Amino acid sequence: MAKAVRFHETGGPEVLRVEEVSVGEPGPGEVRIRHAAVGCNFADTYFRSGYYPVQPPCGIGVEGAGTIEAVGEGVTSVAVGDRVAYNGSPLGAYSSARIMPAAPLFKLPDAISFEDAAASTMRGLSATYWLAKTNPRMKAGDTILLHAAAGGVGLLAIQIAKLMGLRVIGTVSSEEKAEKAKSFGCDEIIFYRREDVAQRVKDLTDGKGVETVFDSVGKDTFEASLKSLKRRGVLVGCGTASGPIPPIDAFQLMLQGSVYFTRPAFADYYADPEERAELSQLWFGHLAAGRVKVEIGQRYALEDCVEAHRNLESGKTIGSSIFVL
Repeated sequence: MAKAVRFHETGGPEVLRVEEVSVGEPGPGEVRIRHAAVGCNFADTYFRSGYYPVQPPCGIGVEGAGTIEAVGEGVTSVAVGDRVAYNGSPLGAYSSARIMPAAPLFKLPDAISFEDAAASTMRGLSATYWLAKTNPRMKAGDTILLHAAAGGVGLLAIQIAKLMGLRVIGTVSSEEKAEKAKSFGCDEIIFYRREDVAQRVKDLTDGKGVETVFDSVGKDTFEASLKSLKRRGVLVGCGTASGPIPPIDAFQLMLQGSVYFTRPAFADYYADPEERAELSQLWFGHLAAGRVKVEIGQRYALEDCVEAHRNLESGKTIGSSIFVL
């Protein structure tokens, strides 16, 4: 048996319940993992609310770290006792133990703790592919705009961007978050709730705009993000924390300076085995070597799942949130 967070209908945080579930033995291609820590991500709220379609009753969560307890037939990539982390479907990471496919697992170097892995596998791998792959024209010396710079992904993205030689302009909502972002290497800060983001970007770039915008906020920041781009710049729509991105007007992209828009999905950048190996080695190599630091701002027990989701949706969190088991 194991503890697991499940929901029987979509809705607000209050639909989440902690239940006792049977785990069983892994089938072909599967493993049983005993979690030490589990990631609590804003994207989890999309499944719970029904914004991402699911069929309740079901579990929740896509990111975890722990130890392999058993392996099913045909599994050769991992063995009993291996330390692993993962990000990906099926849902069910909010649990003390679970059966899951072996395919999404990454072996963890001993230098990486379970908590750091649970706090950064999705976020770190996401920030890595955003910066390494979504705008092939981006190079050292370029300036980027990073929304939600003090969030779990934002703080990791800042550090990776600086390793790449990029100048980072970050948006935040408070002085506390501004100080946190600056302490992780953010070069310039814009308070998006009280400043004109696009105008401030132009002021900070001698009127040119930035090469790339990484926008995880969505509806509330889309227009400013578009107006912050330089000619032929790239807007990476990597999240919708404030709501869905508005419909894309192709004519507007032309008028803005022949700019590009992309809405990337994690699975499409990690589907190819060679690219998956390249990106994961890059991320876990940075983490194991201490070139990047994981900021865990909130730790919860599984029983605190409702509070955890309320905090995520209120914008109160700084850095990454995890469940510790």
